[in-house]
Amino acid sequence: MTRRELIMIAGLAVAVFAAFVLSLAIGSTRIPPSRVVEALIGGGVSDEDRAIVMAVRLPRAVTAMLAGAALGIAGLQMQTLFRNPLADPFALGVSSGASLGVALVVLGSGSIAGLFGSTTGLAGDALITAAAIAGAGSVLVLVLAVSSRIGDATVVLIFGLMFGYAVSACVTVLVGASAPERLQQWAQWGLGSFSGVTWPRLRLFGGLTAFGLALAAVTPKQLNALLLGDRYASSMGLAVRRVRVMTMAGASVLAAVVTAFCGPISFIGIAVPHLCRGLTGTGDHRVAVPAVVLMGAVVALAAQTVSVLPGDGTVLPLNAVTALVGAPTVVVVLLRRRRHGGHV
Repeated sequence: MTRRELIMIAGLAVAVFAAFVLSLAIGSTRIPPSRVVEALIGGGVSDEDRAIVMAVRLPRAVTAMLAGAALGIAGLQMQTLFRNPLADPFALGVSSGASLGVALVVLGSGSIAGLFGSTTGLAGDALITAAAIAGAGSVLVLVLAVSSRIGDATVVLIFGLMFGYAVSACVTVLVGASAPERLQQWAQWGLGSFSGVTWPRLRLFGGLTAFGLALAAVTPKQLNALLLGDRYASSMGLAVRRVRVMTMAGASVLAAVVTAFCGPISFIGIAVPHLCRGLTGTGDHRVAVPAVVLMGAVVALAAQTVSVLPGDGTVLPLNAVTALVGAPTVVVVLLRRRRHGGHV
């Protein structure tokens, strides 16, 4: 890395720490940062403040960091594989497939999930996660089948969008046929939230997410080779097909796990890689991967902090907050590529 890139990475690490502390201090109950630190180190604070920080805000903040990093990496991997700046788990229908898996368990638990067991507790979390991964994997197989026959990445992206719309239609049918008592649970999940992941659930969520991030950390060289084209990558001895399948599978698992635990969090996957490229000025994955992990954590923590209105019990839908960052980023990318004569 160059000196500038190292400074940028260090700056992002500091931003993660600041956003993390801020997310612990801001909420419906105001707790000054000094008391937050005391609660974390076991200092002399009230039992109420300690309970709020340790049992509610700390797992929520850790979840936001992991989810933001996972979605950012998934977006980066898909944009590299398809060589398209608008590729991400949502655009390719992967998140919609994961949502379908969750819908089959949550909305159809009277029939489908009932065959496997309860949808609560660790067993329920594992069931929902497995269903989300299976749904995402099914859509991924369809996208890969199309991409193997069509060389145009833009056409593949359009097919992914169509798959996503079709899967979303299936989810809508399930919603319409579901029992009323399950619709509220589904509606809350669909808005997106980092607050539902408690410490016991965080063990499963954190383990799966950490595995996906570790897998991405060892693939920068392979992804850099793919940026130069499949033929060049093959001439360097890279098993292109295997790397593509493994990378797509890793990105899909990351997106599916986040969707299962936090709901369909939009725009982070597409916006974070572009924010990092603009900040670091390079597409080298040796720089992009750590930058995206840190930037994803910062964006998710910031979105979580904004969604919790200080001094008020009102909580804004997380997807509405992430869209405020993601939508302008997509518009800027489109305008920049048009100005330089590129194609989306």
